[in-house]
Amino acid sequence: MGVGRAHAIALLGLDGALVEIEADTASGLPAYVLVGLPDASLGEAKARTRSAIGNTGVDFPSGRVTVNLSPASLPKAGPAFDLAIGLALLAADGHVDPASVTGVVHLGELGLDGRLRPTRGILPMVLAAERAGFDTVLVPAGNADEASLVPGMRVVPVASLRDAAIWHGAVLDPVDVEALVPAAVDAVPDDGGDLAEVVGNRDAVEAVQVAAAGGHHMFLLGPPGAGKTMIAARLPGILPDLDERAAIEVSSIRSLAGMPVGASLATRPPLEAPHHSSSPAAIVGGGSGVIRPGAAARAAHGILFLDEAPEFAPSALDCLRQPLESGVITISRAAATATFPARFQLVLAANPCPCGNSGVRDAECSCTPFARRRYLGRLSGPLLDRVDIQLDVPRVTAAQLRLADDGPVTTSTAARDRVREARARAVRRLAGKPWRLNAHAPGTWLRREGAPEPGATAGLDRALERGALTMRGYDRVLRLAWTLADLDGVDRPGLDQIGRALYLRKAAT
Repeated sequence: MGVGRAHAIALLGLDGALVEIEADTASGLPAYVLVGLPDASLGEAKARTRSAIGNTGVDFPSGRVTVNLSPASLPKAGPAFDLAIGLALLAADGHVDPASVTGVVHLGELGLDGRLRPTRGILPMVLAAERAGFDTVLVPAGNADEASLVPGMRVVPVASLRDAAIWHGAVLDPVDVEALVPAAVDAVPDDGGDLAEVVGNRDAVEAVQVAAAGGHHMFLLGPPGAGKTMIAARLPGILPDLDERAAIEVSSIRSLAGMPVGASLATRPPLEAPHHSSSPAAIVGGGSGVIRPGAAARAAHGILFLDEAPEFAPSALDCLRQPLESGVITISRAAATATFPARFQLVLAANPCPCGNSGVRDAECSCTPFARRRYLGRLSGPLLDRVDIQLDVPRVTAAQLRLADDGPVTTSTAARDRVREARARAVRRLAGKPWRLNAHAPGTWLRREGAPEPGATAGLDRALERGALTMRGYDRVLRLAWTLADLDGVDRPGLDQIGRALYLRKAAT
């Protein structure tokens, strides 16, 4: 009889907190009590650990068993504590070395037969264990590749509670069991297509390269068949590969969302395209128990594409306003607050009216003026004010199609090289600054140290005075101008870059 201790990780968003699990076995009437603010799924660990220990070949303690999850004020959710609870009980009963159990972080869900099931969120948990000062972690065999993505951590894959107990010194005969592994997921083909397939709309091809080079948000307005979705689908293909920090964040979010991670970090920017029936919680995240990332968090360091944007609920759209400014999503609950990264590029696509034929030559629009205003009015002014590029995408005519077939085209490979060079120029210019993309530059820097050439902002100043631009819109035009300067290879935006930036900002209004 005694007290056994083990360690696990509780996740709040992508941040993990170390949890000490204390198991006390004492004489008395048989009872099994789990305290320390567990949620419903963690409360069911009592049944899972009791059966798993019994099927491991060890008798479950016969007296009163108390398991405490410390700190008691921290909410704990999910089944990833099972392995640590089981080993703490074995340590309390003297079946394993208590010192060995205490020096390792244990993660994983137990089955009734004692096998360990692959668990969501292993990557951010292992990262949290490293930050807490641990250098060894026991994980389910099915999560070994994912856990090994954290450099410097010793990852011990175990298939069952028996294997984990033997590793900690239990006198048990090894029993070969079939390790539980995640379900195989077929690789999703990269069907984004090539930018060369966008013909007859040079403004859109240029605009998508500007968006990629500076990390700018886009709004594409045009009738059905104009190519809005085609343009948006090609944006991820011209973005550079993720750096190490972004790759870790993207992979951690995928792990927490239950998506396959594999044996290597994600290297390409993600693309999320939720359906227009999605709720605000599906967009920003939430849920009971473990707070899961929504589409906006899963799109971090990539693209969030909202096709048919006016069909989304206004509340779902407006919940993006704060993440667009801050780059993070904060989800508050009564007992805890979870934070997810949300530095994504927002791409909105919309028809000009419900029927889509407004402004289309030789096409009859059946919508009343009130219906057209009401339709586009679902995209609130404050949301659109945060979108840098607002472009009208007309249908391609036969003449434009013939000219495009005879003229030069811009491929995704060429556009990616151009974007990479522009971003490299921005990184060199912004060395020592806390931001690396023009879209993230603050207004104070844009209007002082990063001011354009003298006299270049005269037209922009007049637009601000007339009320055609807000102060936020003024700064966003300056950000666009800097991106155009990087693409043009000039040291500072001039009258030409300011004019083109103002056009890209107001072309859809």
